[in-house]
Amino acid sequence: MATMDVYFDYVCPFCLLAKEDITTVAAEYGVDIEWHPFELRPYPAETLRPEDDYLPAIWQRAVYPMARREGVEITLPSISPQPYSHTAFEGYQYAREHGLGQDYNDRVLRAFFQRDLDIGRIDVLTELAAELGLDSTEFGRALTDRRYAETHRKALEHARDEVGITAVPTVIIGEHRINGVPDKERLRTALSSTLSATS
Repeated sequence: MATMDVYFDYVCPFCLLAKEDITTVAAEYGVDIEWHPFELRPYPAETLRPEDDYLPAIWQRAVYPMARREGVEITLPSISPQPYSHTAFEGYQYAREHGLGQDYNDRVLRAFFQRDLDIGRIDVLTELAAELGLDSTEFGRALTDRRYAETHRKALEHARDEVGITAVPTVIIGEHRINGVPDKERLRTALSSTLSATS
């Protein structure tokens, strides 16, 4: 059975832009999606600032045009500097254990790029978890205690050292590796090929 392995980061706008097509095509073929963390700028590397030249330039040149084509609402977040994503990813491990990993990812991506919320803050993440019906007290305690820090560290090691991920989104389907935002047809081709080879 084919699986779509998707490597992503919550602070990457292209991950939000890619998510709908990825989930749509996965549903068409009845395959599971495995979401894998990859931090573009892990601590202590400096994160980006929206008031510097880089972010506004790449958003005007690439993010906003793609969002218009895809019909996705998205806005350059004002939080400066941008948050580290390890805390949000530790929250993902909790949500995943409780069967809500994909819903949590959607909620966190939209919180950052559509609601301009600081997803590096435990209180913000706890509110998002509560919106999904997760136990907010237990979720907040898990993040405060860094209960999933080791799980997240191993996930990053897997992405970096075993799979060689250097950019997100990256989608792997069998022998097919798609770097960047994939279109639906490329995903369908990769899935059809992989499913044929395993049948």
